[in-house]
Amino acid sequence: MATTRREFVCRSAVAAGTVLVPVGCCWKGSCAAQPAAKKNEPEFEPGYVKLGNAELAKREEALWQILESCEICARGCGANRLAGETGVCSTPAKIKVHSAGPHYGEERELVGRGGSGTIFFSNCNLLCCFCQNWQINHRGDGDRTTMPELADMMMALQRRGCHNINVVTPSHVVPHIVKATRIAANRGLRLPLVFNTGGYDNPEVIKMLDGIVDIYLPDFKYQDGKLAAHYSSDASDYPEVAAACILEMHRQVGGLETDSRGIATSGLIIRHLVMPHNIAGTDRFVQWVATELGKDTYVNLMAQYRPEHRALEYPTINRRLTKDEWKQAVAWAEEAGLTNFHT
Repeated sequence: MATTRREFVCRSAVAAGTVLVPVGCCWKGSCAAQPAAKKNEPEFEPGYVKLGNAELAKREEALWQILESCEICARGCGANRLAGETGVCSTPAKIKVHSAGPHYGEERELVGRGGSGTIFFSNCNLLCCFCQNWQINHRGDGDRTTMPELADMMMALQRRGCHNINVVTPSHVVPHIVKATRIAANRGLRLPLVFNTGGYDNPEVIKMLDGIVDIYLPDFKYQDGKLAAHYSSDASDYPEVAAACILEMHRQVGGLETDSRGIATSGLIIRHLVMPHNIAGTDRFVQWVATELGKDTYVNLMAQYRPEHRALEYPTINRRLTKDEWKQAVAWAEEAGLTNFHT
């Protein structure tokens, strides 16, 4: 297909005539209201509201201190971001946001009728050579954003009828997300918080998000550390790190839960991009899910790999998938006994 679920560009969305909104645009436009849940269904309360302002502030302060010698993500580069230093993610304490708005290319349980309220953060800690959002993640396109402004974006997405707040590429900006969420919660934010990550997070930081994040949406890109290092900027420990993080995410939120409309309210969705020559180790990935998490785990097998950014420099990934490669990936998922995988 022509676009990916994670691609988010400033143009008119085909679905529902919705416009994706770049940072700096007006946030007060009217929008159709989100469909109501059944009358007898309990009103949803996100985890960050249940925790309360005092606990959120405590977590926020602890996360912010980590920026002084940064270990927010799995890189653990030690940059003093509070003093303006930058590490692999090229991000000091003040962050950039590329765009925000309702997105209709995510999983259907996230999209519903109102769209997923997606916020794309600039820069990235993983930096894959085949990145399909390289202008945002590698080049760092976007605008400097304060935490009150980020909270404004969250509130605007709620007013527009989005079903969730979907923070994309959040690994290097976790303290900022928690702070903005606390500000927005005090203003009345009541949407599920979706943590949409490439999977290269610090497991200890993920533990600090327990009770804050409602829905985890991680990638699991590789099963081979040498391949991860080759294609994703020396991230040789990616398989072990991603596995540890996903296990912790599952411990926190369990399987995916939806309301009476089929809209996700909590739980885990794992994305896996199938790649040419089985670079992603799809056969081992589906076996890991079945063994470690359970065969009913929600898995999104994605076929939309295309060579972007610097992929043409790597002969093994300079083409799209073949039909046979995709059929084999689906067969592996079926052989592993996965009962809740989507394509």
